[in-house]
Amino acid sequence: MALVSKYSNEQVEALVNGVLQHLEQQEAPLDLSIMVLGNSISHLLNTRVAAEQRQALAQQFAQALQQSLSDN
Repeated sequence: MALVSKYSNEQVEALVNGVLQHLEQQEAPLDLSIMVLGNSISHLLNTRVAAEQRQALAQQFAQALQQSLSDN
């Protein structure tokens, strides 16, 4: 989603593929998959981001997500 990343495409793709593979192995339906991913994002924001920065980062993430859907 980011235009410029400090991570290689290979690093990102490996993690994404691992997460998606696990969801498929669990036969998680779409709604459950989205809930799990959303809860994971909330957990990361709440545990790894300073409280005063959470809302701004969540907004940036939401905008990047919407943009990625518009690009397809």
